[in-house]
Amino acid sequence: MTLFKNVTVTRGAVRTGAGWSLRFDRRALLVCTALALVAAVVTVLAIGTGRYALSPWEVVRTLAGDGPPGADFIVRGLRLPRALDGLLVGFAMGMAGAVFQSLSRNPLGSPDIIGFGNGASAGALVAIIVLNAGAPQTALGAVCGGLVTAAAVYLLAWKRGVHGYRLVLVGIGAAAVLGSATSFLYVRAEIGKAAQAATWMVGSLNGRGWSEVWTAALGLAVLVPVVLAYARRLSLLEMGDDTAAALGIRPERSRLVLLAAGTGLTAMAVAAAGPIPFVALAAPQLARRVTRSPGPNVLPAAWMGAVLVTGADWATQRISQSAILPVGVVTGVAGGVYLAWLLLRERRSGRL
Repeated sequence: MTLFKNVTVTRGAVRTGAGWSLRFDRRALLVCTALALVAAVVTVLAIGTGRYALSPWEVVRTLAGDGPPGADFIVRGLRLPRALDGLLVGFAMGMAGAVFQSLSRNPLGSPDIIGFGNGASAGALVAIIVLNAGAPQTALGAVCGGLVTAAAVYLLAWKRGVHGYRLVLVGIGAAAVLGSATSFLYVRAEIGKAAQAATWMVGSLNGRGWSEVWTAALGLAVLVPVVLAYARRLSLLEMGDDTAAALGIRPERSRLVLLAAGTGLTAMAVAAAGPIPFVALAAPQLARRVTRSPGPNVLPAAWMGAVLVTGADWATQRISQSAILPVGVVTGVAGGVYLAWLLLRERRSGRL
């Protein structure tokens, strides 16, 4: 089917007259569209939830500039930044989880388990507790902490290349060390800063404003194109370095770029909302089950992460009738139940 001049759409591919082509999985495209719609609907419901309740139609009218009296400040000034921050953070966590699980070839290779999220959290806590920094400096601290941790884990896991099981084991050790470091920071901090840091470490969207939204949006604008450009190489790396090299890519260079991009997405998400647990672990696996595709599924995983975080945020407001309960509490409980179910399923199948 020809849509534009010299542009042809066939089954699972788009071709241009200049010789460029783009292949896509139709089921994955439908899944991404469905998840994006679900995320949008849940976001509207979350914006309308609270003491000043609004119907979904009133929320849409307010966003269009024709809402009820007094709703504009509630929606645009207070609730919209929080909802957008959760949407962008979930998108980043889901994509980062897909990258790391594919690189490590391990379903447990998510950034919050192999230490990269802990590194970003430690960097942010240094900025909050030691440097008494504001939001921009905290974001920078999270990015620096995540990148330093990623570099250390990569170098420690290196032995004629980086293999998945070594990356996971070294990352778990790094997570334990960084956990001890953050505990030390709590002990040495003043009570006020310690309370502020403890609330932030749970993973929360409370009090998030436009500065956090712009932090998340800027990170996604820079890093998502990099991940998408290297998504095919990510699939080839899953086959092993020898096979990937035979197919024309440089394994270590591609791995370093993807590692840096995934770490940046993790650090940006931590800076914008704190370390929300289990989203990066569960989103890629749930997306893989829905798409029925064995590949990295970076875009379906990203949209699944957005649905999980926005859904958890809506659930916190429905449970507590306010925005006080941190979203990390809901994702932690749901993630623990999901992990227990996953382990039980693996055991029943004989793989454990």
